[in-house]
Amino acid sequence: MSNNNSFSVTTAGRYSLALYELAKESNSIDVVEEQSMSLLKLIDESKDFSSLIKDPTNSVDELQDVISKIADDYKLNSLLSKFLGFLISKRRFFYVKSILQDFIDTCSKKRGEVKAELISSKELSGEQVSKIKDELSQNFNAKIKLDYKYDKSLIGGLVIQVGSIMVDTSIKNKLQQIENTMIEA
Repeated sequence: MSNNNSFSVTTAGRYSLALYELAKESNSIDVVEEQSMSLLKLIDESKDFSSLIKDPTNSVDELQDVISKIADDYKLNSLLSKFLGFLISKRRFFYVKSILQDFIDTCSKKRGEVKAELISSKELSGEQVSKIKDELSQNFNAKIKLDYKYDKSLIGGLVIQVGSIMVDTSIKNKLQQIENTMIEA
């Protein structure tokens, strides 16, 4: 099982790197990255599209038709359209989500950005998120690409992860620590 998983990660990495190199060659990294984010959003929001990607019984022609329609509707860059068609023809389209996510991560790394995640117990304004991002950039002396999520199950506080460093000030975490202490006693 893990062998298959590493194969998919390796495969996704190779395809995403190829897409990055092609986009760089054609001076279209920004456009392809933006459209890749739109496609990832579509995959996450559309159960039908997500199911279509995962269904191995779909023919190459059916998938090509769907991608052609999406390419027209989203006015996809020709490089990205051809790349998606190539994935379909090689029967690798079920990796598209991993490939596009890896491509976006590669673009971010090439710009020198550090990926960070912020989860808060209350909705934060754009200004508050921006302030936290700026402070993290100063503390880590790097450009920060911040992914913000709201999670009311935290009860109170924040969870911030920058690379392998995690700071969890949430009340949920503190309650979990108290529970673990009581169990051990």
